[in-house]
Parts: sequence; structure tokens; C-alpha cells
Amino acid sequence: MEQMKLNNRRTFLVGLAFLSICAFWQMYDNVVPLILRKTFNLDESITGMIMAADNILALFLLPLFGGLSDRTSSKLGRRTPFILVGTVIAVVLMNLLPILDNSYCAAAAPFKFISFVIVLGLLLVAMGIYRSPAVALMPDVTPKPLRSRANAIINLMGAVGGIIYLGVAAVLYPTSKTSLLDHVNYQPLFIIVSVIMLASLGLLLLTIREPELARQNQELEKRHPEWNLAEDDGSGHETLPAPVKKSLGFLLASIALWFIGYNGVTTWFTTYIDEVMGEGLGGASTCLMVATGGAIVSYIPIGMVASRIGRKKTIMCGIILLAACFMGGFVLTTVFDSINLIMYAAFALVGLAWAAINVNSLPMVVEMCRGSDIGKFTGYYYTASMLAQVITPVIAGTLMKQISYRILFPYAALFVALSFVTMLFVRHGDVKAQPRRGLEAFEDMDS
Repeated sequence: MEQMKLNNRRTFLVGLAFLSICAFWQMYDNVVPLILRKTFNLDESITGMIMAADNILALFLLPLFGGLSDRTSSKLGRRTPFILVGTVIAVVLMNLLPILDNSYCAAAAPFKFISFVIVLGLLLVAMGIYRSPAVALMPDVTPKPLRSRANAIINLMGAVGGIIYLGVAAVLYPTSKTSLLDHVNYQPLFIIVSVIMLASLGLLLLTIREPELARQNQELEKRHPEWNLAEDDGSGHETLPAPVKKSLGFLLASIALWFIGYNGVTTWFTTYIDEVMGEGLGGASTCLMVATGGAIVSYIPIGMVASRIGRKKTIMCGIILLAACFMGGFVLTTVFDSINLIMYAAFALVGLAWAAINVNSLPMVVEMCRGSDIGKFTGYYYTASMLAQVITPVIAGTLMKQISYRILFPYAALFVALSFVTMLFVRHGDVKAQPRRGLEAFEDMDS
């Protein structure tokens, strides 16, 4: 097998697109509900419906634009045009939101609210244009055996984007400045996030020559036909052999199942902690922040572990740990009356487990296709995960209302455990890099 080494610098630069996406969504999820509730005076139900629109649209947009990017040919490559167009349109539209927000607050009028909703919908479409292509760019320029380690870096870049936004928001809008205001002007925050997105785009365009890098990776893959699971049907179209299709189906089912469990907890945890333990937003947020921190510090080590023991084994270890942590969460929130260090430790392990699952699942999906279908298969991944995120708040919320709030953690543990069962039937997508004997065991691919 040809010796290789992951080009870390290039992977970090490719991750700039994901950084901009995560910075945007962190702001969107935090600020837009506040605008809908406090400026437009919408109740929680209508606000929740509007906020769910991004996941619903994603079910259609992400496979659509992922597939379109597969069939695109331009001087900038297949993915870069979508990243460029999507980012620019999103930046323009997102800066209209605080203008409409401020205008409605100054002089309320129905057409301003309607305009806000229309712009919001167009903005979601703009973000949908480049999410799948941005994620597909990494496997386009990364050899198959190295994609788990590369995806770890991509996830880390996404976390950095979210952290940058949180830091900016904390500085611009501390509680001491906003608590007494009748209306908060979020325009400076939107402008700064826009600058982050445009700066990320500019640096990506200046440093990443997608056509050349993709060509190099395609040539490498041609020298390793054993990496390719898809087959050419003779007409230029690629088809998956029946066993690979079966593996893909079970893998997508696994992705949906563990997202149902994980996002059930992240969606309802604050409410759960308030009802069961009487803790406020601060305690719940700290637990979730600890979980995020646990994931961040685990991304790179998990990528290295997967390159040694395999993606499937790493994922299944993560599934076992995540299910155990969720059952532990049920026990801890039953035994203790308040959040404590043991709970923080459990949530740090939740972050580790989630990193083990999340870093390796996308590479396993795109491993099952040739380069010409990476965007489409990335769309499959997001369809499975987004479908889960659409249905799990409803299912978990209904069970909590009809049975007991304490059902949340057993519910999450059950679905995560079910994903272990479906993963047992996944037989493909687990390409491993050669074992290393030292830091210089592999030669860099051409930059």
C-alpha cells in the first residue's frame, strides 16, 4: 500500500468552510429565537415551528445541492462555486434580519414581519446551497484511509467557529448591558459573524486549489482500486454492489438512531434538569458545555485511534460509552438533588463518546462511493441525521409529557443501543491506513 501522511495544514484550511457554517448556526440558534419571541411576540410553539424549518428544509436541500455539486465542472472545481455563492448570498440576507428586527421594534407593521420570515426562509436555502459541498470538499482532497483523521480536524474547526461566536457574543452582549434594555440591537453581532464567514471564504479561495488537489487524489485512488466499492455499470454511472448497499442502509439507520438519542437529550436537557432537579439554565448549560469540551479535546486523538483500530470498532466503543453515560445520567439525576462533579465527569465522557461516533461516521458513508458521488453520499448522511433531529424532539417531548420527565435518559440510551445492533451489520466503509512506525513513516502527498 502506498505510503501517505495527512496534510494537516491543508485540512485545517479546508475546514474553514465548516468553521463559517458553525459560526453562523451557533448565532442563528441563539439569536433568532430571541428576536421571534421578544420583537415579534411569538409564542414558544410558533417559534419552535419556525426554528424547525431549517432541519426540514435540510432534508431536501442537502442531498439536492450535494448531488448538483457532484455534477458541476468549473475552473474553481466542483464544491468551491457552491461555497462561494452560498456564503455571499447568506451574508447579504443575514444582515437584513437585524435591520428588519430594529425597524419592526421602532414601528411595528405586518409586512415587516412577513419580510423577516421570507428573508429567513431564503437565508436557510442559501446555507443549504453550500453545506453539503463544503463537507464534501474534505473527502474530495483526502485519501480514503486518512478521512477519519481529516474529519476530526474538520469537526475541530467547526467547534472553533462556534467558540469564536460565543466569545464575540459574550463580549458584545453581557447580561449587565442587555438586562435593562427593551430591545437589543443585534446588528453588530451579525456584521462580525459576516466578517468571519467572508474571511474564511477568502482564505479558503486563496489557499485551496480544489481542481488540482482533487485531481491528485483521484490519481491516487486510481492506483488503489481496492479502495473503491462502487462499480461502473458500463454507462459511466456508478452502482453499489448489493452487499455495499446493505451496509450503507444499516449505517444510515445507525446514524439516525444515535442522533435520535443524542439530540433528544440536547434538546430537552435544560427542561429536564429544571423539572427533575430544580436547577436553572446555568447548571444545564454548564453540563452541555462540558460535553462540548470533552468532544473538542477528543477529536484529534479519536481520529488517530480510528486510523489504528478501524472506524467501526471506534464507533461501536463510542456507542457503548454513550449508552452507558445516558443510563448513568438517569441514575445520577435520580440519586442526587443538584448537579455535581460526578455529573460533569459523565458529560465529559458523553463528549468523548460522541466524538468517537461523529468523527468516523461520515468517512464511513463516503467510503462506499467513488469520488464522483461524494456530494450525494454526504447528502445521504445529512438526510439521516436531520430526519432524526426533526422527529426526536416530538417523540421525546411526548413521552416526557405522557409518562414522566425521567424517561428522557432511558429513551436516549435505548436508541443509542439500537444503533449498536444496526452497526453489527455494517461490513463496508472501514478502510484503515497503514500502521505507522514513526512520525516520518509516511510521505506527504503533493501540496
